[in-house]
Amino acid sequence: MPVPLDEYPIHQTGLSLARVASTDRNFYDRSYFNGHDRDGGTFFITGFGVYPNLGVTDGYLAIRRGDVQRSVRFSDALGERGLEQRVGGYRIEVVEPLQRLRVICEHEDLSCDLTWEGAFPTVQEQPHLILAGNRPIIQATRFAQLGSWSGTIQVDGDDIAVDPAIWTGTRDRSWGIRPVGENEPPGRVASEPAGGFWWIYTPLRFDDFAVVIIMQEDPDGTRTLNDAVRVWPDGSTEQLGWPRVSIDYRSGTRHPVGARIELTTKDGKPLEIEVTTGTGVPLHVGCGYGGDPDWGHGQWKGRDWSLSSRYDMTAPDIVARTPYGVIDHVAHARCGDAEGWGLFEHASMGRHDPTGFADWGSVAP
Repeated sequence: MPVPLDEYPIHQTGLSLARVASTDRNFYDRSYFNGHDRDGGTFFITGFGVYPNLGVTDGYLAIRRGDVQRSVRFSDALGERGLEQRVGGYRIEVVEPLQRLRVICEHEDLSCDLTWEGAFPTVQEQPHLILAGNRPIIQATRFAQLGSWSGTIQVDGDDIAVDPAIWTGTRDRSWGIRPVGENEPPGRVASEPAGGFWWIYTPLRFDDFAVVIIMQEDPDGTRTLNDAVRVWPDGSTEQLGWPRVSIDYRSGTRHPVGARIELTTKDGKPLEIEVTTGTGVPLHVGCGYGGDPDWGHGQWKGRDWSLSSRYDMTAPDIVARTPYGVIDHVAHARCGDAEGWGLFEHASMGRHDPTGFADWGSVAP
């Protein structure tokens, strides 16, 4: 049956846009946003996803202030695919494609009416591929953007004014294949695990330029994804070579408190960025990513489902699981005389030879 999207000349295959070309159950299409004030004390993460082969759509909003994180999630059956991005009390409105969007969340515990404005044009990242044997478990396309926020947030009875002169953030849109929905039988993967996962994603906004840096490495240090780009206001880009990173971890943990990233400009000159991390949100605590026990992206929760949770980030059960996932940190950066803000997203789990972590129990001295 045709769906509303079929009215537009955007087809990529001989199928109706009710269907995607891949039959993989893990096909997804979703948005991610984050935002924070300049002192880094308030940090929110939000997103919306569609999972056509699972017949599910969902969205979430999480905000951390101090040691308290509040999250609300919405999930429902995926209906006819159209241009509207809505689930329960959550919706995203595309005001100006690739430049201005509105994010609205309506819930008595946590709500927002926020407008995103891109400060620089979008940047298409390198394709992301992770194999389990010969099967792609991640095969995705993504673009990123740095920008600012305006509007309001209400959390636990408090009204927060979001001023674009103070509130900045990053966003991405991605689609393809990655693990979503209910867990699949582990099979061979469980008996022959990879041994570790190491990842850095760092989009940073400065006054005159932005940078987007991605690094992913195997346990032996082999880099499987390398992307470092500087973008200028006119949309021109500059590749920044092969990033080298030195991370300062808090003693007894793998929590990054700072990092130095060494880059190379197109004329061969060194470019160095110093990053200090601030408030962090584990994406597997209330945001639905990898192993979140409360809710995961694409899971079938029934029709018109929602959940509100309040997390004490110092509680023993939260502290115990925080290291075993991807954590997003507010990033304060310096590049020469330029001051910047953005995201330092990091995961270091299991063995990683370049940083001296031998196994899952290894921590910084």
